[in-house]
Amino acid sequence: MERPDLSAAMDTAAEALVGVLDSAVHRHRLAVSPTQLRVLSLLSVRPETNVNGLAELLHVVPSSASRLCDRLEAIGLVRRTVDPRDRREVRLAPTAAAEMLLAEVRSRRHEAVRAVLERMPVRGRQELLWALVAFGQAATAQRAATRGT
Repeated sequence: MERPDLSAAMDTAAEALVGVLDSAVHRHRLAVSPTQLRVLSLLSVRPETNVNGLAELLHVVPSSASRLCDRLEAIGLVRRTVDPRDRREVRLAPTAAAEMLLAEVRSRRHEAVRAVLERMPVRGRQELLWALVAFGQAATAQRAATRGT
C-alpha cells in the first residue's frame, strides 16, 4: 500500500470537515445566508470593525459590504454605532439575537463533528488531538515568521 501524501490527506480531511460543518447548518433553515453568517462571525470576533474593514475581510467593495449590513440591520442582527473617539466613524456590531444565532450554529457544528469523532477509534481521536495541537502551533509560528519578514 502506498503511503498517503500528508498535504493531500489534510486537504481531503479539510474538505470533509467543511462538508460536516456545512451540513450541520444547512439541514436547519436559517434566517440568513452563508455569506451573512460569515459577516456575523467576523463581526463577533472583531468588535471594532467598520464597513471598509469588513469589505477588506470579505474581499468585496465597500458598497457590497454596506448592503450586506443593511440587510442584517433590517432583520435585527447588526447594529451600527458611532465611534465615540471619531464621530465620523461608524462601527458594526452583532446584536444579542445575532450572538444567539452564532451560538446555535456553533452548537450544531460541534454536535456534527462530535458524531463523526465518535465513529473513530479512541486511539485515533487521541492522535488526531495531538496532531491538531501541533498543526495549530506550527501555523501560529508560520504566521509570526511571515509577519516578521
